[in-house]
Amino acid sequence: MQPPAQDVSGPAAVPASAVTVSRPRVESLTGLRWWAAFFVFTHHMGYLAPLPIREFLKLGTSGVTFFFVLSGFVLTWSARPGSVVGSMAAGTFYRRRFARIVPAHVVALIPALFVFYRFDPPDNLFWIKPVSMTAIVLSLFLLNGWSNNPTILYGGNPASWTLSIEAFFYAFFPFLHRATAKLKLGGALVLAAAAVVIAGGYRLTQYNWVDLPTLPPPLLHAVAFVVGIAIAIVLRSGWIPPLPAWTGYLAIGIGLAVLTYTFRHPGKVPFGTEISLLQKEILTLLYGFLILVVAARDLRGGRSLLRSKPLVALGRWSFSFYLVHATVLYGIRELHGSSEPVSWLNLTWYAGVGAVSILASWLLYKFVEHPLELKLRGSR
Repeated sequence: MQPPAQDVSGPAAVPASAVTVSRPRVESLTGLRWWAAFFVFTHHMGYLAPLPIREFLKLGTSGVTFFFVLSGFVLTWSARPGSVVGSMAAGTFYRRRFARIVPAHVVALIPALFVFYRFDPPDNLFWIKPVSMTAIVLSLFLLNGWSNNPTILYGGNPASWTLSIEAFFYAFFPFLHRATAKLKLGGALVLAAAAVVIAGGYRLTQYNWVDLPTLPPPLLHAVAFVVGIAIAIVLRSGWIPPLPAWTGYLAIGIGLAVLTYTFRHPGKVPFGTEISLLQKEILTLLYGFLILVVAARDLRGGRSLLRSKPLVALGRWSFSFYLVHATVLYGIRELHGSSEPVSWLNLTWYAGVGAVSILASWLLYKFVEHPLELKLRGSR
């Protein structure tokens, strides 16, 4: 499930002490993050109303990788070098990150408990688990992401596993920001390459040569966050790639199609096993490239539908949408009683469940996420 989207519509998303003097807005990323959240939604809809392209939509889980890259980008792009270093500055940073994700997380957890837990769960509803106070409490405090046990990892509101990873990123960002504050273009490229090579090398070594211990999810996904930081440094250094945004969309489309084909026919693709093993690293680079070219277009002053009012609004609701959509979907699935057969007619289910999820996300954003964030941040 998907991670919290950051508000990239302006510097208000990070501590006031970390706001740079006149760094331009990259609001297209606010609209883009809606599509990432929707991609996660399409994956989960496959359990209720599968489409003929359900194999492709299984990669909707990669929307979380997009958000991890985006998180590193936004925090770095919005921060002034040397700002998040002192105890007071770091404390302000942590308080505002807490305000950003925790209120909506806690409120979204309540209905999720009624959908995903029973004292005597039925055998035919695979998503309903026996009540486990350990899993629920760890989820509440965003510690569940440190376990590879699915009962713990997806405990409470199953979406919260990605929030626990984000909490880890927030915890070490002030220190990482201090270490990378003076990097320029070359250093950023080395940083991104090193993160991808180390992560990819770990996976290949673990599979082919050495039985290495399985790392907890926050460490496995840290490569995406670091790559996002590197992309922000690239743009911050003054290099604005002249590539049009459509090259990013094309790269994502081709990459997802190749990965889908490779999963289904690993023997027909050169290095098919390696490609499958390196899925997260490949998707990190693809989503990083997309963020780079879309942000560059904004910085050049190019026109973008992603900055349209409807998409910006959906982007702002996307964190709440991510938190509630699975609860809505599986609640409907339980009432419906069974999944639909594979058909394009299931698009009507997408429209209906999507509309209910968007309404729920708007309510959560309007009455919980946004007002409580402002209150806890001390902002008007």
